[in-house]
Amino acid sequence: MREIILGTAGHVDHGKTSLIRALTGIETDRLKEEKSRGITIELGFAYLDLPCGHRLGIVDVPGHEKFVRNMVAGAAGMDLVAFIVAADEGIMPQTREHFEICQLLGVRDGLIIITKKDMVDDEWLEMVREEVREFFRDSFLGEAPIIEVSSITGEGLDTVKEVLDKKIAAMSFHEEFGPFRLAVDRVFSMKGFGTVITGTSLSGRVAVGDDLMFYPGGLTAKIRGLQVHGRSIEIVEAGHRTAINLQGIEKHEINRGDMAATPGSLVSSTLLDTDLHYLGSNAKELKNRAQVRIHVGTREVIGRIVLMESDVVQPGEEAFVQIILQEPVAVRPGDRYVVRSYSPITTIGGGSILNNAPRKRKRTTQRDRELNRRAFSICQNGSYEDRMLLFLEESGQGGLTTDQLAGRLGLFGKKLKKELQPPLSSGKIMVVDSERQRLLAAPTVNRLTTTITSLLEQYHAEHPLKSGLAKEELRSQLKPAVDQKLFQFALGQLVKKKTIVQDQAEVRLAHFKVTLQVDEQAMREKIISLFRDAGLVPPNIKDVFNTMNEYPATQVQQVIDLLLQGGMLIKVTESLYFHAEKIEQLAQQLTEYIKKEGEIDAPRFKDLTGLTRKFSIPLLEYFDKKKLTIRIGDKRVLRKS
Repeated sequence: MREIILGTAGHVDHGKTSLIRALTGIETDRLKEEKSRGITIELGFAYLDLPCGHRLGIVDVPGHEKFVRNMVAGAAGMDLVAFIVAADEGIMPQTREHFEICQLLGVRDGLIIITKKDMVDDEWLEMVREEVREFFRDSFLGEAPIIEVSSITGEGLDTVKEVLDKKIAAMSFHEEFGPFRLAVDRVFSMKGFGTVITGTSLSGRVAVGDDLMFYPGGLTAKIRGLQVHGRSIEIVEAGHRTAINLQGIEKHEINRGDMAATPGSLVSSTLLDTDLHYLGSNAKELKNRAQVRIHVGTREVIGRIVLMESDVVQPGEEAFVQIILQEPVAVRPGDRYVVRSYSPITTIGGGSILNNAPRKRKRTTQRDRELNRRAFSICQNGSYEDRMLLFLEESGQGGLTTDQLAGRLGLFGKKLKKELQPPLSSGKIMVVDSERQRLLAAPTVNRLTTTITSLLEQYHAEHPLKSGLAKEELRSQLKPAVDQKLFQFALGQLVKKKTIVQDQAEVRLAHFKVTLQVDEQAMREKIISLFRDAGLVPPNIKDVFNTMNEYPATQVQQVIDLLLQGGMLIKVTESLYFHAEKIEQLAQQLTEYIKKEGEIDAPRFKDLTGLTRKFSIPLLEYFDKKKLTIRIGDKRVLRKS
């Protein structure tokens, strides 16, 4: 069953850890430094079994401003927040920053707990209550219950449990199983066990024996064991605070901030298209290409904010931005992120991921800005089909496999197949490689077929006597270069439309026919007569060019090539060409001789034909090559016999 995660938030020393200890009996401060300093530095974890039958996972986050990075990591995967305000201090700086982070990360439910009730009188407590209510007004906690507690006396703790029980009982625990994801917040080694990671399971399910891939690095490991709150289990589902014991990977090969996921289910990128809410509490405008700290999942990466539609964003404004990261991250559309300034470090904004692997966007021309606006609009509000077409159009001739498209959409299995069916059926998306399930947008294929058609038109215009262009020569002229699979697919599309004709290794436009001019027709007849009259003692091909010197050599070559293609001439060697009728007659004569005598050798072939060795040997080898005869020692027999 999916577990709900409750996270704490609030200023340092406002009693978050003490409250969790009083509620659960679990000490979440485990580090020696935390115990000596009396503040939470790293994330702590506990659980609470509720009367409704559900177990609530609890994440204790640091409150000190120096450890807000750890707080953001703990807020990833949070379903509810217990917002803590100490009765003796009220709203403080980290109260504000933690609350802004919760809003930026999309937390939508929770409760407000005023701690240290035992340290103030009733009049002061009422004043703090009013301050708290005013602070959270018009937010997702505007109508949240406010509970006053004392972790020392235990007053109010039962009320906290009752409120949590009602909230959890009213929640839907339906979880759609798909690829597993866990944001790693801790990595360590245990003697006798090896590498262990912990984190909150964000989606899907995973079992002992399954493989995990660590993004963005791409290393894989097998799951040796699973634990949830110290109890060994076989399967983990979304929402659980999970410890995973791994085999086949060392501690130093995994980093906090890595995403452990089902292999092949995520896409890593250094570019993200996002929407951005620039907090109204900021003192100055945000400039284009500002250097910032991006927090996504449990990862912090340095990056730059590229504003798509302006050069600055004012406090409180929304904007579409492309984030350029120094290191790749692996996220899904819809994941939330937080932006903190580079220096001094404060939370300045955040939003949601719209496109997790976009192309690098330009913003120089009006056309650039229009394309960017369209892309962001589709990613924010478009249908799955709209987004598929956008991603495929932007991927160009490389296309995307179905697995890559799934990672870009965050849509898997039967759901992806269902959404893909309409654009495949309508021809908006094409499968260019069925083995790899590689997809391309129809406009990309259409542009390629148009280019191929134009190249063939140009070739026919420049070479009117050539029947077609060699396919590989045609492919070499395509810019950018086109791989063999896509090239063959494009040719197949043109053949289906009867635009082109493929003839073995050549291709031509379907409407093209070789048409000889008057002088070319005359040349053709002269060449035919020359070889017909010469019989089995034809002129060397160089002599033919000399004989036809009244015509351009290239034109003579084109006519000879045409006669070869049409079968009027037979090429026996590079320099020896024969009239086809003479070769056919000789083949018949040779066949009858061998049938009668059983065999023939070179001397007898010379006697039969009256030819010198210059012609007889190439002709014998030609008949071997054409599989009329086969050579056995010095003799030849009919291959069929």
